Amino acid sequence: MQIRELAIRDAYEIVPVQWRDERGVFLEQFKSAELEAVTGRSFSVQQSNTSVSAKGVVRGIHFADSPPGQAKYVSLTRGAGIDFVVDIRVGSPTFGQWDSVLLDAQTRTSVFVSEGLGHAFAALTADATLTYLVSEPYTPSAEHDINVLDPDIALRFPADLGEPVLSPKDRAAPSLSALLEQGRLPRWDDLRTYYDSGNGRRD
Repeated sequence: MQIRELAIRDAYEIVPVQWRDERGVFLEQFKSAELEAVTGRSFSVQQSNTSVSAKGVVRGIHFADSPPGQAKYVSLTRGAGIDFVVDIRVGSPTFGQWDSVLLDAQTRTSVFVSEGLGHAFAALTADATLTYLVSEPYTPSAEHDINVLDPDIALRFPADLGEPVLSPKDRAAPSLSALLEQGRLPRWDDLRTYYDSGNGRRD
């Protein structure tokens, strides 16, 4: 298993080793000890979610009130898509920036997204199927959205994706600047304290 930190701190790409023979393939999709050894943070799974998306569907940008927020370990089990991590932590050196990882059923790459980061996904194939392991149960009142088409964030989608297919909720989501003005975004200093308390990264 190879784990590397993305351009956004506290987000990681995980590429598993696959063993192939005449029967098929075996791999270890998630290993708590290896993730903690590289990231310096524990990850306790409280819930597992699955989403299935048609080609061209874009989900996000989603985030939860932090702390505690909701860390996510995102894996794709069918098809292909692009996973986006957006730094929305006020005071972060990379605030407003993003990084992305191609997820597909060949490499079986995963992405670990720490609390306080924004997350989005664009389906490149029909029936693109994601599984999310999450650190906190889904709490509707604590879940929020940022417009995935916000020009100030400027996520880049493949030219052949076509017009993104969004839910009404995602299409109506406010911009990053609007949420910043309203004081509704996670704060870098609060999350560093939360991480250092044993709930996340140890510097």
